[in-house]
Amino acid sequence: MSNRLLLLVDGLAVAYRAFHAIPLLTSSDGQPTNALFGFAKMLRQLQDTWRPSHVAVVFDGGTPAARLDLLPAYKAQRAEMPDGLVSQLPLINEYLSALRMASVRLEGEEADDALATLAKAAHAACVDTLIATSDKDMMQCVGDGVHVVPPVKDARRLGPDEVREKTGVAPAQIPAWLALIGDAADNIPGVPGVGPKTAAKLLQDYGTLDELWNRMGEIKSERIRQALAEHRETVRRNLALVSLRSDLPGVPAVEDLRAQSPDVARLLPFLQRLGLSSLGRAYQEGELNLS
Repeated sequence: MSNRLLLLVDGLAVAYRAFHAIPLLTSSDGQPTNALFGFAKMLRQLQDTWRPSHVAVVFDGGTPAARLDLLPAYKAQRAEMPDGLVSQLPLINEYLSALRMASVRLEGEEADDALATLAKAAHAACVDTLIATSDKDMMQCVGDGVHVVPPVKDARRLGPDEVREKTGVAPAQIPAWLALIGDAADNIPGVPGVGPKTAAKLLQDYGTLDELWNRMGEIKSERIRQALAEHRETVRRNLALVSLRSDLPGVPAVEDLRAQSPDVARLLPFLQRLGLSSLGRAYQEGELNLS
């Protein structure tokens, strides 16, 4: 890896994880703060561990019409965001602003596509990338200079070998693997009877979906052959749904994402107002001077 590293954080995923993992905290006026507290702690941990030269937090900006056209039920099963978390998103944005940390949100675009676009841009700029996310879609971005790390304590960084160990397929095969098995989190149905291990074995044997279709007669299981034949169009649609875009317009330039020291004069009063002064101590003591 180079000595320049772009840390990309899947902002909403980390906020959700913090909201559900940390018991309810509130400020003196009753404002929930547990998601902000957990988000800030995880962000600090990532910075402390990886010491990135560049950093950005990326948020969902909506669901692209192209994916809804392919599958109107895409993500339709997801519950509404809890009010307690909704009320903390402006606080998270204010926190990032006080940190002088880039926040990226592209209207009408999913965070995954923005993350993929930024990772590709960083590679072109000779900057390595670490994507902090638990979304298995992002494993398709892993490759030369691009790794994924789940946003949990002591998580292992995933490179190509780790992706293959975890899923049974190479990063480039992740879209095909997901197209076969579907993704319950996004309400994408897969091929009945084809789970992660079966899909991995098929892709190990045939490499690509095109080759799989060309050599269907070689599959020993009649049940699997029939399921694949009957759901070929489903797989084709799924592949379009799960393949990430890496060419979105409107993302900031990589050099605009350089890590900066926080605006302590804004940060400390903000945290004090919310009863979270402990989060500001390291910044006050100069432990994270990043500029």
